[in-house]
Amino acid sequence: QVQLVESGGGLVQAGESLRLSCAASGSIFSINTMGWYRQAPGKQRELVATITSSGSTNYADAVKGRFTISRDNAKNTVYLQMNSLKPEDTAVYSCTENLNAYSVWRTYWGQGTQVTVSS
Repeated sequence: QVQLVESGGGLVQAGESLRLSCAASGSIFSINTMGWYRQAPGKQRELVATITSSGSTNYADAVKGRFTISRDNAKNTVYLQMNSLKPEDTAVYSCTENLNAYSVWRTYWGQGTQVTVSS
């Protein structure tokens, strides 16, 4: 059974930083694209950033220059370094990993972690 476990969320003030982590466990053979999404209250879930197996990254315009996505393939882990946080970054952040486990490719989601930025 594959599980994605997130950590690193919390309450910070505007301008501060947080680092989110998402580790996949289970019988994993390979991981393709990893990413982070977020959903604020009353809003639709939106893409924050993605990173491919070759290291290519993609960011939402709202976070470019402030957030950095990275991955550690040996640990099946994806990170999101969030700097210069703003109140509008407040949301539940969820990780996603497209991976091959038990000979099946599937996209898995984490349970979500709350990030709250106060002004």
